[in-house]
Amino acid sequence: MSASRVSRVVVTPVAFGDPPLLNVVGVHQPWALRAIVEVHTDSGLLGLGETYADETHLARLEAVAAVLPGHDPYDLHGLRRLVEGVLGRETGGAGASFGGMLDVSSALATVYSPFEVACLDLQGREVGRPVSDLLGGAVRERVPFSGYLFYKWAGHPGLPDDAWGEALDPDGIVAQATRMVDGWGFGSLKLKGGVFTPDEECAAVEALRAAFPDLPLRLDPNGAWTPETSVRVAERLAGVVEYLEDPTPGIDGMAYVAARTDVPLATNMCVIAFEHLPPAVAADAVQIVLSDHHLWGGLRASSLLAGMTDTFGMGLSMHSNSHLGVSLAAMVHLAAATPNLTYACDTHYPWKTQDLVTPGVLDFEGGSVAVPTGPGLGVELDRDMLGVLHEQYLTCGVRRREDTVYMRSIDPSFSPNTARW
Repeated sequence: MSASRVSRVVVTPVAFGDPPLLNVVGVHQPWALRAIVEVHTDSGLLGLGETYADETHLARLEAVAAVLPGHDPYDLHGLRRLVEGVLGRETGGAGASFGGMLDVSSALATVYSPFEVACLDLQGREVGRPVSDLLGGAVRERVPFSGYLFYKWAGHPGLPDDAWGEALDPDGIVAQATRMVDGWGFGSLKLKGGVFTPDEECAAVEALRAAFPDLPLRLDPNGAWTPETSVRVAERLAGVVEYLEDPTPGIDGMAYVAARTDVPLATNMCVIAFEHLPPAVAADAVQIVLSDHHLWGGLRASSLLAGMTDTFGMGLSMHSNSHLGVSLAAMVHLAAATPNLTYACDTHYPWKTQDLVTPGVLDFEGGSVAVPTGPGLGVELDRDMLGVLHEQYLTCGVRRREDTVYMRSIDPSFSPNTARW
């Protein structure tokens, strides 16, 4: 065990500009929120974590931060017990909800995760080894990512149009994909659906296939379709998409679709915690799980998930929310040390225009990111940018992700119902 102990913990909420990206529950607000967790030790080291920043989550993070000083950063089991104790005292062990689509019965995993990442960053910095080595060693030098396409408005109402412009039809989606491929070199593409009718979204995927005949394609409507519609879409897009992600809600609905198509089904909605795995496996509801260390309880728990998917012959990829460089670094190290990462990972990274890590470490080339070889996560905070993004948090007025509320401020008749088609 290390002789160093945690001396102080700083949780800083930040905000950065987000385009008007459309989805089944509404549209992204002008500002995306994240929290940066800094864990300092009495030996002068600093470990970083990144997570969500809605008000309830921030209160839980601050409660853990208050009792973490004196803890050994190598004692991750003790860290988990500490978080469990805090949540029991502070919140009664209540659940958590993020973005209107991701709901978990216990907040333990999501609160624990950024502190675990920060402790692993500290461990790596102390021993001079990258986090991927702490997870068993990198099995790949570069991690492939998929270009994440969205239907979107040209700009937020009342604000200037953004650099991406409008994408509300197949031509707009193909133009967006072209910019993604030309700018970042992505070797696969994913379209966020659930915005227009299934036929319209199928047409967009087919237009992508015509424009990019060699790139794997994915479509994710976030449970917008009924099971019967999902089967019809799967028939139409068989041989066009490498998988459909969450075409319909719930394990039972996904199992209905899976039994009637050979198109693989992926999920980041009906299997987002370990207790969801047994029923999903028993029903053969999903063939691919999208891991997410923010949701599943950190990097080591995500490695455990990878082992389970391998055991049951399931594919594995990685989910993304709007994130900054600390999260991207953690994702890259995890993906590098995951032998059975079957598909390129998701990332929102090209959509952001600001970051708070020193540039040059996480560059995209050929649609992939080189695994940082420096100690720990291999990234450093840009203190000036941290200050800028924190000031944006203080002044932007957004305190939780509310895609539906924002959409209804523009279109009062909007309904976020899933399985709407």
